[in-house]
Amino acid sequence: MPGVLPAQWLRKAYGSWITAPPLDDDQVQPASIDLRLGTEAYPLRCSFLPGSASVEERLEAFKMGPPLPLGNGAILERGRPYLIPLAEELALPETVSARANPKSSTGRLDIFTRLITDGSSQFDDVSAGYRGRLYLEVVSRSFTVYVEQGLRLNQLRLTSQPGATPFLPAARLRRIHQTDPLLMLNKRKVGAASLPVDRDGLFLSLALPDKGRRSVGWRAKRNSALLDLTRIGAHDPQDFWEPVVPERGGGVILEPEEFYLLLSREGVRIPPSYASEMTAFDPTSGELRTHYAGFFDPGFGHSEADGLGSRAALEVRAHDVPFKVEDGQRVCKLVFLPMLEPPDQLYGATGSNYQFQTETLSKHFVRTAPRSSVAPAPAAGATNDARLS
Repeated sequence: MPGVLPAQWLRKAYGSWITAPPLDDDQVQPASIDLRLGTEAYPLRCSFLPGSASVEERLEAFKMGPPLPLGNGAILERGRPYLIPLAEELALPETVSARANPKSSTGRLDIFTRLITDGSSQFDDVSAGYRGRLYLEVVSRSFTVYVEQGLRLNQLRLTSQPGATPFLPAARLRRIHQTDPLLMLNKRKVGAASLPVDRDGLFLSLALPDKGRRSVGWRAKRNSALLDLTRIGAHDPQDFWEPVVPERGGGVILEPEEFYLLLSREGVRIPPSYASEMTAFDPTSGELRTHYAGFFDPGFGHSEADGLGSRAALEVRAHDVPFKVEDGQRVCKLVFLPMLEPPDQLYGATGSNYQFQTETLSKHFVRTAPRSSVAPAPAAGATNDARLS
């Protein structure tokens, strides 16, 4: 059976399957490993994939001048793609593949990252048996940002038995939910009849209550100050974000190509034996995009990590035309992957930035403005007994 390698396996793989300078103390997560920026960033005229060539060979055609040294830090301009060789390299066995995601903080800042490997025709997926360097394409879509060598913007998970379909089917999700709830509403288990299950995942919806017309999230400002990604809890949200308040009567009208941070209505619990990934849900309109970073480690919102469900931060952008979203509207899907074995550390058990979150902003911002906090989700309906990041 295919499965995601847990933290204890990742530590053993470091130095053989994964090679780089010594690990940072907190670099290994329950089901993934953070990847670190290397020594330089190449400005690009456009994004690219190497195809049958190496990344270095293709880079010559797309780079815009000399690279920016990252040893003492550098500024990445908004809207400009950069290619950054990563500190980590891979030497995977033929039975192990890999997949990358932006870290949660990266997605919440509207920083678009995609992993690139030699000879690849797709982003983020690393084929079984790959041996070589890793490169990260970085595009900061809302803010001009300051970065340094060693900063961690994305994460990598390893999976055994590549080629098999890893997502758990609906029937198994229902069975797990009976004894180890996956979705909560107001800290109560969502009833079996109300579980929003799909053939291989669970739907998540928006929390946009208009009660008191309080802020339900944030919209990125068009022009803002420099955002220093090396400083945690140091930026004033008002310098970068505008609060989002529902329309009279409820709901929010998303302006085209603007970036929004909203919360899920449901709370999510990820049991120790599973990991989860958020996928975009398109209600056939093609005008709404959710999820730019969506990997959930085992223990997110789970009782073994002192959680009764943790709501998810949703990164949302409408395309082409203004788009109205309503409270409770489904916007993305949560799929589940089995772990080879439970990790020896769970998300939240040793501290985290986003366990039990009621705020969507990343860890880089001061969390002091009560007017920006999201109102509680509405009371559970009669069909609920007994939420993303």
